[in-house]
Amino acid sequence: MKAHDVLKHPLNVLTREQRDLFLQNGFLVLPDYVPQAWLTRLRDAMSTLLDRSRAVRESDAIYVLEEGHSPQTPRLHRISSPQDQHPVFWDFMTDPVMTDLAADVVGPDVKFHHAKLNVKSGKGSQGFGWHQDIPAWPHTDFSPVTIGVYIDGCRDDQGPLTVARGSHEGPLFSMYDGEGNFVVKIRPQDLGWLKDDMIDSLTGGPGTTVLLNCRIVHGSAPNRAPEARPLLLPVYSSADSFAYTPSPIPSPHQGDIVRGKAARFASFDTRPVEMPPDWRGGYKPVWAHKKPDATERAVGY
Repeated sequence: MKAHDVLKHPLNVLTREQRDLFLQNGFLVLPDYVPQAWLTRLRDAMSTLLDRSRAVRESDAIYVLEEGHSPQTPRLHRISSPQDQHPVFWDFMTDPVMTDLAADVVGPDVKFHHAKLNVKSGKGSQGFGWHQDIPAWPHTDFSPVTIGVYIDGCRDDQGPLTVARGSHEGPLFSMYDGEGNFVVKIRPQDLGWLKDDMIDSLTGGPGTTVLLNCRIVHGSAPNRAPEARPLLLPVYSSADSFAYTPSPIPSPHQGDIVRGKAARFASFDTRPVEMPPDWRGGYKPVWAHKKPDATERAVGY
């Protein structure tokens, strides 16, 4: 569903001003949005998954490890598809606290696409360079929204999400490097337009929730703090938005309608989007191409 059609529907959670800000800027921050009861359940579930990671020796389809990971001291960058690893995450992603919020920016009928939990352990966990999301999982329109939840909050020294305000209205950039690897990173020569006064660093206390348009240019710095910076990142779209390609983070729940009803017709936005590699072919994952650079603002939020 396109934005002008979304505007025809009543709001559930957001004010009109908040929705207008999201549409104008390409992001929105809701301080302390998630209730404490949910945060407690999410922390307990995350603790269970972190404990399981003690038996993991190298990064795999579920766990992306940080340097220094060990059974004694688990250090994680990401847990892929947490909703498939612990039922609490799926309960949360399908609860109205999330689906009503998604409906306010994608329309009343909401579809789930994928999710990840970026743990981003402390003391030097890698950041992620400037990038856009939708080229990794292109859809028939640009309704997909990522709803990020800072489970424990995020300070400036923890590598917060950083966005280029209004960049969702600009072009989509190539996510391939000069060697043809799909790295989900904008080439430096394509960033001449990016000015300091466009950049917002998104921080907040526990439960602070961030909405990201699928086209917005964003990244994050390394986490220099002692504490981890867990950020839960489910992606939703309007029900009439259909993925062109398999997801790089697969899940049996991909395509589930989590609010409203399924669509009989697809919504199309004809603005072009570069296609990702064929994820079915065993393509090396994005993080495997990553060459960490402590100086960059910026795989995976």
